[in-house]
Amino acid sequence: MGRRIELPSDLAIIAQAQAGLITTAQCSELGVSLTRIARLLDSGAWSRVTRGVYDTDSTPIVTRHPDRRRRRAAFAAKLALGPDSVVVGACALAIHGVWGLPIALEPQAALPGGRRAYSRDGIHARMFDAGMTVTEVDGIMVATVDWALVQAVPEMGRYQAVAVMDHVLNRGLMTRDELDEVHDRARGRRGIATRHGFFGEVDARAESPPESEARLDCFDNGVPPDVLQVPVRDLSGVVRRGDLGWKFKDGRLLIAEIDSDEHHTMAQLAADAERHNDITAVSAVVLHFRKQAVSTPGTVSSKVRATLDTYNSGFR
Repeated sequence: MGRRIELPSDLAIIAQAQAGLITTAQCSELGVSLTRIARLLDSGAWSRVTRGVYDTDSTPIVTRHPDRRRRRAAFAAKLALGPDSVVVGACALAIHGVWGLPIALEPQAALPGGRRAYSRDGIHARMFDAGMTVTEVDGIMVATVDWALVQAVPEMGRYQAVAVMDHVLNRGLMTRDELDEVHDRARGRRGIATRHGFFGEVDARAESPPESEARLDCFDNGVPPDVLQVPVRDLSGVVRRGDLGWKFKDGRLLIAEIDSDEHHTMAQLAADAERHNDITAVSAVVLHFRKQAVSTPGTVSSKVRATLDTYNSGFR
């Protein structure tokens, strides 16, 4: 076994803030030589991301938390293009904390002032959009949410684009009118021609990406929910909310609850289960769907349709 290489604690702090990444320049400033970097790479403790950028996390990327993987993509682009670069597109949305993004993001950044950079090693160097506004988040410069959406939506699939825009409105990061301005600004961009309809499907009431996906699945298959964030009074008289709701012919409610491991802690899932039991005992039929079911087209909508048909058949 080789001798363990001690590294400055400041380096670990910087790397942690950059989703595990570090640059040659940062290493040099902290007294970590090229020889030490080479030994870390040879040992497998570090890996090379691109020229001058290294990943200090030895765990496989696919096992890391989705948020950390998204942030890693953003920092990879930022560090590869240099200190003046601006993170853009979906990577900028990840830094803003927007939900619904793909887990595996293409690293994207741009240089201001009309300067060109070249894409390499899977890192996309974009042109700096004329008029683009930027802001500082977590110590790095990123496109503002509106411009990040202009750049990202033309490159996203429907479920992801709608979920992202749902979350932006739900969090109050922009208004519906401002989202309409984003749509207008995106016109003419490559890819937007097949995505205009996404903007009309956005609903600010959705509280998680799986809720957005389940809603779209039900719309696509002819069982659109009657209401979102359904108010229901439980056993103790407290008004609770269900994610998606439909009305039975006898006046009761069918509620679909979307349980998301990524967007709920175990404590939140446990609290949800108790809340759902109270709701079921009073006035509603509750269906639970986990991520795998929601991600399989037709699963939520077919179960909702079958339940509505079964319960309504006695009231015709």
